[in-house]
Amino acid sequence: MTIAKMTVPELEKFLRAEFPQAFSGNDILIEEADGASCRLRQRYSEQMLRPGGTVSGPTLMALADFAMYVVLLSAIGPVGLAVTTNLNINFLRKGVPGHDVLAAARILKLGKRLAVGEVSLMSAASPEVIAHVTATYSIPVADGFQR
Repeated sequence: MTIAKMTVPELEKFLRAEFPQAFSGNDILIEEADGASCRLRQRYSEQMLRPGGTVSGPTLMALADFAMYVVLLSAIGPVGLAVTTNLNINFLRKGVPGHDVLAAARILKLGKRLAVGEVSLMSAASPEVIAHVTATYSIPVADGFQR
């Protein structure tokens, strides 16, 4: 059983202080985070849409990347300098306009220096996955020196 190093309130406080450009308003909500998985909700806004009336790729990629960051922080604690080294996304179906987007992230492998995870993105209107993401994060060493 995984024990979270940060609770949802601790994650929210940390992200508001350290990453306000991504987490300052109320458009993204952390619904759960347990050290192995998390679920985020991005509230619908017309700014999410691309021409043609579908949720844009950049919106989905940003939410997936942020979900990976949240699940990783819940697993390792407040390590602000953990960064994405790879993100791969497969768009599976149209994101329905007018509905929130949900991100369900989970860690597949957590090592000392790298973490690999996956994110399923869904419209709140349907349980079908609209995009599937795999991502790798680099975790900095505790003392800040590369070895």
